Amino acid sequence: MNTLGFFTSTLGFLAQDAAQEVAENQDLVTIVPWTLIAQLCNLFIQLLLIKRFLFKPIREILEKRKAAADAAIGDAEKAKEEALSMKNSYETSIRSAKSEAGEIIANAQKNAASQSEAIIREANEQVVAMKAKAEKDIAQERRKAVNEVKDEIGSMAMEIAGKVIGREINEKDHAKLIDEFINNVGVES
Repeated sequence: MNTLGFFTSTLGFLAQDAAQEVAENQDLVTIVPWTLIAQLCNLFIQLLLIKRFLFKPIREILEKRKAAADAAIGDAEKAKEEALSMKNSYETSIRSAKSEAGEIIANAQKNAASQSEAIIREANEQVVAMKAKAEKDIAQERRKAVNEVKDEIGSMAMEIAGKVIGREINEKDHAKLIDEFINNVGVES
């Protein structure tokens, strides 16, 4: 029986412990106003400390990062605007350079055309002058040849006439005979 008594006493003891635990648990579930107020004050103090020492520095760091990012974005936008303005100015410069090059080429072509016309005109004038000089030289040579032929024909005519007539002709008669002979032959003086 001892074993049975032991079991019963152990069971009794366990039942008492369980009853005590239930009683203690009921005390834990009950709301004690001073404990509640202390816990709420503890919570508010923790929130203030977290806000002051955790959220403020984090917020400041985030604000600094945001300001740095905004500054970087602003700088990038300024750089982009400057690049666009430089691109536009370069494009304007290129367009003006192309138009100036076109004007220079057009002026060069006009100058070349006017120079070629002047050279052609000058060459034509030289040709006309050379032709006039050649015609003048030809006319002079022709007169010279006619005079030489005249003199030769005159002397031949004098010889012939002297032989035919048998006497000597004076200068005046000689010139008259030469002119008559030339007129009859068809050569003009």
